[in-house]
Amino acid sequence: MPTTITLKGIPDDLYARLKSAADVNHRSLNSEVIACLESVLMPRKATPAQHLAAIRAIRARLPQDGFDHAEIDALKKQGRP
Repeated sequence: MPTTITLKGIPDDLYARLKSAADVNHRSLNSEVIACLESVLMPRKATPAQHLAAIRAIRARLPQDGFDHAEIDALKKQGRP
């Protein structure tokens, strides 16, 4: 059964960051606090098979004909003095 907790003395800047994160994630402030606590206290550990499946899914979305190295170099230099 869920338990209720009250937080006191939250610094204004921390509250603002929580509120902003809640807005960005389309969550209530309460849900955002729970998500933050879960991510720190109960991190999900992926198995090697899950990591491999994620890598393969990303690789499948990449162009199959390779990359143009000159284009990659140009994009890396873009915006640099």
